[in-house]
Amino acid sequence: MMLGVVFAEFIEMVEEEFSPDVADQVFEAVEDALPSGGAYTAVGEYHHSEILTLIAQLSQQTGVPADELVQRFGQYLFGRFTVLYPEFFTDADDTFAFLASIENYIHREVRKLYPHAELPRFNCSAPDERTLIMHYESKRPFASLAHGLILGCIDHFGQKVEVDLFQPKDRHGSSATFTLRRI
Repeated sequence: MMLGVVFAEFIEMVEEEFSPDVADQVFEAVEDALPSGGAYTAVGEYHHSEILTLIAQLSQQTGVPADELVQRFGQYLFGRFTVLYPEFFTDADDTFAFLASIENYIHREVRKLYPHAELPRFNCSAPDERTLIMHYESKRPFASLAHGLILGCIDHFGQKVEVDLFQPKDRHGSSATFTLRRI
């Protein structure tokens, strides 16, 4: 299950980056295929397949590849998280420190707010002060979302960091390794 806040923010992104009309068209085209009927609340929980259905429809309507849409949504979502959950950002002063804290701090705090949240796992290592390696594992195919969140984090802290992504093809987006290097 995915948190309703993710769905609510996806709708906002579609309305802002495309238009409210595009958002309406996407929902009208797929509402019968959505178990929720497309009615989302920020505190609800919904099956992740619903957001995949919405993204596929948005891709079809806009011509933007689905992976690109998911990545763009991740960047947007990170920005929204800084507004919705500012307490998560008070202790980190740079990209690497924040990303390294996801598993042991951020996800722990999210579980306090949303005990049933099914969160991905991030295992981080720093072979040197200029490099952070993040291994992403999830039950869901959202490596592109994680990529977008990482890019959003880099934007938030205003640092120059390049990201290399490796995704095993047999994992269909549920596993990835991100190598971040300070430039």
